[in-house]
Amino acid sequence: MANLFLNRRQLLSRTAGAAALAGIAPGLLHAQGAPIKVAAVYTVPVEQQWVGRIHIAAEAAQARGDIDYSFSENVSNADYTRVLREYAEGGAQLIIGEAFAVEQEAREVAAEYPEIGFLMGSSFPPDEALENFAVFDNYIQDASFLTGIIAAAMSQTGNIGMVGGFPIPEVNRLMNAFMAGARAYNPDTEFQVAFIGSWFDPPKAKETAFAMIENGSDMLYAERFGVHDAAKERGVLAIGNVIDTQADYPETVVASALWHFEPTLDAAIAAAKAQEFKAADYGVYSFMEHGGCSLAPLGTFEGKLPAEAAAMVQDYMEKILAGTYTVEIDNSEPSA
Repeated sequence: MANLFLNRRQLLSRTAGAAALAGIAPGLLHAQGAPIKVAAVYTVPVEQQWVGRIHIAAEAAQARGDIDYSFSENVSNADYTRVLREYAEGGAQLIIGEAFAVEQEAREVAAEYPEIGFLMGSSFPPDEALENFAVFDNYIQDASFLTGIIAAAMSQTGNIGMVGGFPIPEVNRLMNAFMAGARAYNPDTEFQVAFIGSWFDPPKAKETAFAMIENGSDMLYAERFGVHDAAKERGVLAIGNVIDTQADYPETVVASALWHFEPTLDAAIAAAKAQEFKAADYGVYSFMEHGGCSLAPLGTFEGKLPAEAAAMVQDYMEKILAGTYTVEIDNSEPSA
């Protein structure tokens, strides 16, 4: 099972490949010269899964000397554009953020500062008329599909509970891919699906998960923090999303679909350093074939996955990486 996930060397190789895909020379990932000033504006704490992956990638880029990184967390939607402008006026050369709730406003700010690159999480495509505004998202449906296979194989009841934040495309596509993977292993798998209406409300996510366990789920898909705690307290299993939380829940979290923001950020940094940053969709850098996502090590559950499921995961992973199998990107709201 050791080859069911990408190691660091493979990830770095695919990161360079992703930059080359965008027409950026891999050597520019570590271009000489002064680091560029990068600022990030987050609406939630940096310990939150999605934002946390961006923060980790930015800190790594700063550690190797590519960027000078500043960030603001817990910024309200009402204050978001103000903070964007403060960083723009403060000399930032590349600004990263989340435009999901302030899409139009963020684009208006970018239009005011055409010399600054904006790389924003968004559900919408880039606008060629706004040349400095690029978009990204966590397209980790490949890894989510694989964790679905594992979840169905480890569930004794065939009843899986799924707790999400909001039913928006970037959440829906991961849930749908997970469900497709589960059904690939067990077509009779049943799902309970709920959204808590918040990006960071662990108590509410926990209570929602408790209700699913009471209704027969022995496996939970933890798109939000709080679900792992419910699973641990009630003695059921869970699948993680975006980050690997098994170290904190060694007897609970079987597997996780990991998001690696490094390929996305490195490509943007290279473009900014080369003065070639432009409107583009960086979402492809989250695909498994470009190192943007992976299946976390099974760790404490190594050897506990049925052999049939392990073989299926390996087979699908090889096909995904080879480009002979494509996990469907389904942005529709999943239903039970």
